[in-house]
Amino acid sequence: MSNKRISDKMEALLNTQMTREAYQAQVYLSYGSWAEVHNFDGIATFLYGHMQEEREHMFKILKYINDRGGSAKIEAIEAAPVHPKSVGECLQNILQHEIENSAEIDKIVNLALEEKDWATFSFGQWFVKEQIEEETLIGDVIAKYSLAASQNAEHKNLYEVDKDLKTNPQSATIPREEKV
Repeated sequence: MSNKRISDKMEALLNTQMTREAYQAQVYLSYGSWAEVHNFDGIATFLYGHMQEEREHMFKILKYINDRGGSAKIEAIEAAPVHPKSVGECLQNILQHEIENSAEIDKIVNLALEEKDWATFSFGQWFVKEQIEEETLIGDVIAKYSLAASQNAEHKNLYEVDKDLKTNPQSATIPREEKV
């Protein structure tokens, strides 16, 4: 008798997402290395922190699949994209990756709803909230970068943005968590 409590379709979708989270970690690692080589230590610290967070997401999915009686499949991941040409491109690429990741999380939640798999639906809600936070956080970083970059054509304020990112939190407050 099987103890599997997720459908084969859900298991496959979660395994795909687990691999996607590993890829996301590679992107942050690659971009963090790029930033470090270009002496943007604060940006590198920020990106390396997010690399670790993506790895934690990957492991969270792995544990969930196995705990629900499925079998996590460790697969090869794509190479990270080529290094960005600028900090602005780096940040925009990261935002695009997060937006695409949100769409993939939505597929998991939609399938869970369709299958009335309430355990996975609940599990997926954590990731939905996390993606809202990620997109908000990167959007805020882009706004700070844009402000600094537009202040001076020579980007003298970029140093301040870089310094700010070194101590920037790894999460953002989303509207429903605000206290009045």
